Amino acid sequence: MPKRVLQGVVVSDKQDKTIVVKVERRFTHPVMKKTVRRSKNYHAHDENNAAKVGQTVFIEESRPFSKLKTWRLVEGEARDVAATEA
Repeated sequence: MPKRVLQGVVVSDKQDKTIVVKVERRFTHPVMKKTVRRSKNYHAHDENNAAKVGQTVFIEESRPFSKLKTWRLVEGEARDVAATEA
């Protein structure tokens, strides 16, 4: 089975070799028929401490690194949101 890959924004990089990534999903509400946004935070392993707050990154499923970390940063995929908007 292929590993899931999610795209999100780094909201914290204060921990050593760990980042917190906010992943947003959109879906249509079954009754109201309105597009709803829901977000969830994932702890991901960042071996080289490469990702910084505000960057858009891709994370993929992996073996458990700790109690909360079961995702890892996909190398070479970090993109700075502030630089692309300016």
